[in-house]
Amino acid sequence: MQEISEAIQAMKFGGATIYPLLILAILALVIIIDKLYLYRRFVRLPKSLFSLIETYNFSWQNLEQELAALPPENYYARFFRIVQGNLDKPVWWLESRAADEAQLIEEGMGRGMWVLETIVTGAPLLGLLGTITGMMHAFNLIGGTGLVDPSGVTGGVAQALIATAFGIFIAVFALFGFNFFSRRQVQVLEEMERLGTRMIDNIRLNQQHPPGAVASQPSMEKQ
Repeated sequence: MQEISEAIQAMKFGGATIYPLLILAILALVIIIDKLYLYRRFVRLPKSLFSLIETYNFSWQNLEQELAALPPENYYARFFRIVQGNLDKPVWWLESRAADEAQLIEEGMGRGMWVLETIVTGAPLLGLLGTITGMMHAFNLIGGTGLVDPSGVTGGVAQALIATAFGIFIAVFALFGFNFFSRRQVQVLEEMERLGTRMIDNIRLNQQHPPGAVASQPSMEKQ
């Protein structure tokens, strides 16, 4: 608790730029928490569903049961239901619809990422602005005859350092969150594409060898 109170006390000397930096810090924290909630609730792929789709010539009835156990807003369920619910459509139509759904899912996962990216760039610049204003305040207290107010000069330097440090801290925090969720988004989309290809391959396999079809065998005549 003492460290927190000391940090709050130090921030009071950061000048006016501390307030917009605080807004950016809160905004970055809210976005990261929202992304963690989104990936935990909507981007969950059960191992049983993954193993089923990876199985050669899997059963569509089993797939339907697996999808029924997932909430409708689950991103994987949304993507797989496009294919599973339109098996009577041509393959090219399914691939087009699956690509459209994947684009919508990508937009949903990427919502707010541009804000994190902006914070990564903007927070150090705001910190630099606080550095400039703090140093200007310090230099103004140095008159032509020498140092006018030593404590004021010290306060100006403190303002400059605190604003810079706080801006860099916010930028690093937002950068880690941006890189993590960007990488996770790419992984999810690549996995969806690969599993979607497995489903399309299974459809083609069923079209070539329909279930229940018995291959005709030539009769052998006795000689």
